Amino acid sequence: MTKAVHLSLLIGPVIPVPVPAMMIDALDTVTATTAADGASGFQLQFKVSSKSELNTIFLIAVGQNTSVGTPPLRVVLIVTLGGRPQPLFDGVVTNVEVQAGQNGQSGSITVTGEDLTRVMDMLDFSGLPYPAMPVEARFALICAKYAAFGIIPMPIPSFFPDVPIPVERIPAQQGSDLAYIRQMAQEVGHVFYIEPGEVPMTNIAYFGPEIKVGIPQPALNIDMDAHTNVESLNFSFDPSKGVLPIVFIQNALTRAPIPIPIPNLNPLQPPLGLLPTPLANLKVMKDTAKMNPMQAISKGLAEAGRSQDAVTATGSLDVLRYGRMLRARKLVGVRGAGVAYDGLYYVQSVTSTLQRGEIRQNFNLTRNGLVSITPVVPP
Repeated sequence: MTKAVHLSLLIGPVIPVPVPAMMIDALDTVTATTAADGASGFQLQFKVSSKSELNTIFLIAVGQNTSVGTPPLRVVLIVTLGGRPQPLFDGVVTNVEVQAGQNGQSGSITVTGEDLTRVMDMLDFSGLPYPAMPVEARFALICAKYAAFGIIPMPIPSFFPDVPIPVERIPAQQGSDLAYIRQMAQEVGHVFYIEPGEVPMTNIAYFGPEIKVGIPQPALNIDMDAHTNVESLNFSFDPSKGVLPIVFIQNALTRAPIPIPIPNLNPLQPPLGLLPTPLANLKVMKDTAKMNPMQAISKGLAEAGRSQDAVTATGSLDVLRYGRMLRARKLVGVRGAGVAYDGLYYVQSVTSTLQRGEIRQNFNLTRNGLVSITPVVPP
């Protein structure tokens, strides 16, 4: 099986199409970042001359997509590795910069963009009511507006569901769809992101608890001679990061707040180390007093899970040597780093850089303890 890497670039409003050959020939560098804790982004850099047709193409394409009511310019990146196409990124253009060439050197056009969450942040729908609908139903209804972008909603019910009674209150949207989804996610301790699906031009809009279980990706090997497949890997441990959240639930009769400590007991974020992160301090979450008990507990569980990732690792790898694309928001094994740091990790973010003849990735890993919980990790 060949290890050659082939990049497919598709650009267009809503439904992108393959770009012409001259655009591929001018493409110099592609960078795509996927992060579990924020919006993902991409950047395309083209080498051009002052007479290049690309200057006019991007000027017209971006200019037509800046007026109200017109869809943004969509960009889809597909990497074919080992004969298998893998969607790398699906997003929209947010900025185009042109740098003129000097002293006989070619200039450049840099196209920057974000994932499809940017599309959800373009219009304000404040005041839209959602009577008797839990947050999962509201999320699915919002995502239905963006079916043309291939967005498939995947809402996961919260641990402690809360369905508003219409005679008591009717939830109403505040701000854009993206702002309202993030507000709902914060209320129930969920995360929200959009990532490319297995089929190109389809996207999964995930709304649910952060999941740190599943089948690990092939192990990252360091200092293992011929089996080494990473270029660098550095670790750090912060014993002061662990906190015990304390939420407040208000008594309906006396209006007195009742403090409740929330331990890290999330079954979807099990311990990945035998020696867990020590609890260094308490975090009093006073804003939970105005929430109902179910929302307060959910928010406390989310905070407890985030504070436990005291072990972090940063590194880089050559994808051709690793044999596949490392993916964020999934588990991966680490071998050859020593007893304290070997084992399973959660991939927090990955930045992929493609140039002619090579593809490299920089990554960040996290874990909630030292010493592996498994005797071996998948090779």
